[in-house]
Amino acid sequence: MQNAIRIINDEHRSISAVLSGLKSLAQMAQDSRLRPEFEVFRAMIYYIDAFPERMHHPKEDEHLFARLLQRKPDARALVEGLKAEHALGGQLVRDLEQALLEFEETWPQGAEKFAAAVENYSQFHWLHMGKEENELMPLARKALTAEDWAAIETAFAGNQDPIADLREKDFDKLYQRIVNLAPAPIGLGDRWKKIG
Repeated sequence: MQNAIRIINDEHRSISAVLSGLKSLAQMAQDSRLRPEFEVFRAMIYYIDAFPERMHHPKEDEHLFARLLQRKPDARALVEGLKAEHALGGQLVRDLEQALLEFEETWPQGAEKFAAAVENYSQFHWLHMGKEENELMPLARKALTAEDWAAIETAFAGNQDPIADLREKDFDKLYQRIVNLAPAPIGLGDRWKKIG
């Protein structure tokens, strides 16, 4: 049980780190005297789309949530709410992608709209993870068996995305790329250039 919970919590921390960085950079990009490096935004949004939305959430739905419902049917409202949030998260990522595209095409206009889309997605996702950690996981700890936890651990430990054939190590590389692209103090990349 502990290893499965650790994996899920570690994934939540990685997602949170990318969201925090994205939010900080989106705020920084509102300064029209700075020319943002849009590649870092694209990499961060790709990570958000590919990891939580295509890999992490489906495993929660198929393994953690399904097993919890088998053991604790009265958790249905909570689980269905979280699953609905997973579906909404995909649409919010599309909104982020659209806002970034508009920002990149109209820079320096579009910075506020992009920052608002980042804020909307970040707050949504942090609240969602909070529900999972503070409401769902305590129920799961009590209701699930050792066999359930072993199956959940196996599902999350593999972390292979059948669409893109990506494994966890590929996300580690992507995460490192984000760190290398993001300017200080968010990452190790070069500071954005001042205009004029």
